[in-house]
Amino acid sequence: MARLTKAGRDEISAAHFAFPKQRKEPLENASHVRNAVARFHQVKDVTEAERRAAWKRIQAAAKLYGVELQHSK
Repeated sequence: MARLTKAGRDEISAAHFAFPKQRKEPLENASHVRNAVARFHQVKDVTEAERRAAWKRIQAAAKLYGVELQHSK
């Protein structure tokens, strides 16, 4: 996966992040979705409600990009 630059990250709508308020874990393609799953529990300074909402966004993005989720929340 190509590294996302700050400029590239700034161009992404907040709606395309697992954690939109913090702009953490972009969900723009299958590779980003797999990365978000792998790093899900490493994200700090988020509430449980934000984490639950992020997982729902990850699941939706996984379905959209055809990523099979084997990771349980």
